Amino acid sequence: MQARRPVDKLVALLGLSLASGAMLCLAGCEDSARNTASYRPPVIQASTVPQSRAAKPGQRGAAAPGSRAATIGALPLEMRGQTASLTPMPPDGTDQLAKQVREIFAAGEEEQKAGSNQAALEDYNRALDLLLAGGFDLPSESTLSELFNEIMSALPAVDGATREAEASERPEIGPEQQSQPSPLDEINAITSLSGEEVPPAPADAGLRTNAERELQGLPHDLPLTLNDQVLSFLNFFQTTRGRAIVENGLRRAGRYREMIQRVLAEEGMPSDLIYLAQAESAFEPQALSRAGARGLWQFVAYRGKQYGLEHSWWVDERQDPEKSTRAAAQHLRDLYDMFGDWYLVMAAYNSGPGTVQHAIERTGYADFWELYKLNALPQETRNYVPIILALTLIAKEPARYGIEVTPDEPVQVDRVQPGHPLDLRLASETVDVDLDTLRLLNPQLLRLVTPTDPRFVLQVPAGKAEEFEKRMAEIPPENWVSWRRHRVEEGETLGSIARKYRVTVASLAGANGIEEQARPTVDSSLIIPTSGQSQPTLGAVVRYRTRQGDTIDSVADEFNVTVAELKKWNGMRGNHLVAGMSLRIYPGVSGPAPERAPAKVPAKTAVTVARAESESPAKAGQSVTHRVREGETLWSIAQAYQTTIEALRSGNRFLFSRSLQAGDILTIVQPH
Repeated sequence: MQARRPVDKLVALLGLSLASGAMLCLAGCEDSARNTASYRPPVIQASTVPQSRAAKPGQRGAAAPGSRAATIGALPLEMRGQTASLTPMPPDGTDQLAKQVREIFAAGEEEQKAGSNQAALEDYNRALDLLLAGGFDLPSESTLSELFNEIMSALPAVDGATREAEASERPEIGPEQQSQPSPLDEINAITSLSGEEVPPAPADAGLRTNAERELQGLPHDLPLTLNDQVLSFLNFFQTTRGRAIVENGLRRAGRYREMIQRVLAEEGMPSDLIYLAQAESAFEPQALSRAGARGLWQFVAYRGKQYGLEHSWWVDERQDPEKSTRAAAQHLRDLYDMFGDWYLVMAAYNSGPGTVQHAIERTGYADFWELYKLNALPQETRNYVPIILALTLIAKEPARYGIEVTPDEPVQVDRVQPGHPLDLRLASETVDVDLDTLRLLNPQLLRLVTPTDPRFVLQVPAGKAEEFEKRMAEIPPENWVSWRRHRVEEGETLGSIARKYRVTVASLAGANGIEEQARPTVDSSLIIPTSGQSQPTLGAVVRYRTRQGDTIDSVADEFNVTVAELKKWNGMRGNHLVAGMSLRIYPGVSGPAPERAPAKVPAKTAVTVARAESESPAKAGQSVTHRVREGETLWSIAQAYQTTIEALRSGNRFLFSRSLQAGDILTIVQPH
């Protein structure tokens, strides 16, 4: 064997050194990966779990072999926002980093004290991003660790306040509809009285044992975790006030369970998502949260619009049980496509996907329970998931927790399409059902009159559709808003009934096709040709006094007008509202506010003046607008524009629901 030359030995030593360095580097990388903090709570699954959407192998909630499953896309956890450098700072940079972070954090604290929550939130996030980008091991650096805890403790307050301010919506005014408080607001109000994040955990182990036994054989298609947080709310729901919330929800669930499960199945979603509605509203369609969320699924206005729920002067489809359920299913599916984890989906449904995504980006954890431990989510959201899990366990086997409830009967309806505005009182009298029942079947209606939209569908009790259509045909559609029906009682005459409704005997007899001297039969139904308005009319001024939390957008949205119109009617230059301001609002009127004429003028003159204001005569088939003046009638306007009264009504649907008023804006199509 030849002896190695010195240069060969040198090369060999260098190679050995490089190889050793590479191995150390790889070992360091492996250790780094192995030491990354990750937490997965114990999940107790039934032996066979029906899945309506499948998780990937190894993912929480994965379907058992042979079970039916639908496919859900994988989670693309996009890390939006600025990319922070992870280059480690020099060993002596700890104090320098702490100083920079504390300066930004202090600025945020000042903004928060001044009430500028949005600015404070931005400063807190900047401070946190800078701290995490420093490259230091925070747990081993006491100064930085304490600073991190300070920031994380301050974030939820301003984050929640900012979110509520953005989503704030004034409660509905008007006596026709009474909203009910959201059970989540009630739960959070009760459980926060002690100043604790969740109710105290139960002292005995019996509740845990009972819940664990339930989970062993409980069918479910969402993951169920049992920990101290869930047990705390299980304990709360067995207190007097907590039990009342659960019982109300379980009773009302009978009305909508079949419909909700059908819609969830049609949308390919887990059936256990129904328990979000139990937590959100206790199945009360008119539930209203302090943040302005409405309906079974508690949509705020902008989110409802995003999923096609109409909100106008007449209706709020967030309160339509079936339409809102379909919108919720679609929203939940979109959230699952974003996060791929049902607990994060629930958290995002409560606080918004941006809040959850930001918490993941700040902490590096895409796990709800880790975000819970780090206080990275708003307080209400941290409670939200345990509340749903506790309600799910109770709702599946209420007797196990000492709760016995008889569910309401499922809502059974026929659907009719009136085609014209209709007073609900006339509708209820027509099909012999009380007004409260009819309103229960149509909780989306905000007024006592149905919308002018001919496509509107009214729900009546099952088996009543044919009777409704037959009897409504007895009354001219243009009178459906003002006319009524009356059930004749013992001793009543045409004269006494006419006096009660302030109509003439002749008009009463004529509307029913009988002689004026006829004696009505007891228990028969008479048509009453009244002329009174059934509710506040479109175009009539509404005085509204602003409340705490109102914004110009929320008020405009409430009355279905534009921000520009609201500002114009009230001479406003900016968008700022102060609690106690009195606003003039003309619901349903587009354009400037109706003007009051200084003096009454003959109808023909008024029309002539109005037409003279037009810059150029309209051609046949084109439309023009006309502002109604004092003294004008539909007949005089029709004569002036050489059209018909019916054509005016057809082009201005609100005229089917009320009479013409000065200040109305009419769209008139010139005849050919």
